[in-house]
Amino acid sequence: MERALRVLTTLMGWSCVAIGLFHVALGNAAIPGAGSAGTTVDSWGRFMGASFVGYGLAWLWAARQRPIPAREVRWLAGVFLLGGVGRLLSLAVHGWPQWFQIVLTVIELALPPVFLWLAGAQERASRRDVQAVSADR
Repeated sequence: MERALRVLTTLMGWSCVAIGLFHVALGNAAIPGAGSAGTTVDSWGRFMGASFVGYGLAWLWAARQRPIPAREVRWLAGVFLLGGVGRLLSLAVHGWPQWFQIVLTVIELALPPVFLWLAGAQERASRRDVQAVSADR
């Protein structure tokens, strides 16, 4: 369980860092189906790309902790889920986006429950380990 959480958390972190840097470097061109959205949206997208890099670094920080902190993973997964909810709101207001945005929405709605489940299992296992050590004394 711990290994799965560590691998997924690390993968999430590096993915967010890479995606964020991609958006910082390419601006509007990084968004499939966006075309030219103008300088204001380009500026905003590059800023948000930098923010996504920071979000990815937070995932990487969590992945390096021993044990992985369940509370922080829950918060990070909650932020990811909120992004998926935002995409659903956009779908409701503006209709169907370019197909790749739909794929991202599915990922953003499906992965957080996996992280929540793994974080809870890891937390319970860590508690059992501490109790077992305490009982041995």
